[in-house]
Amino acid sequence: MRELLVFAERDDAEEVAETLGEWFPELGTPRVVRETLAGEDDAEDAQWLVVAEGLDKAQWERVDALVEEYDGWRESG
Repeated sequence: MRELLVFAERDDAEEVAETLGEWFPELGTPRVVRETLAGEDDAEDAQWLVVAEGLDKAQWERVDALVEEYDGWRESG
């Protein structure tokens, strides 16, 4: 299952991605990308995304708690 973890701040996204890489080394460190919106000229308001996949239900519960600590949320991608 591929999910997007959404954050307002790049530092938060990078820290969460690094933590996930430490927690689940078999999956590698997730990618951090900038959200691109069609027709948007101002990328200043674009969110930062951590692309995560390959986790089971119990792992997602742990990830959701971490994401909430950083004021982020999870979306299906």
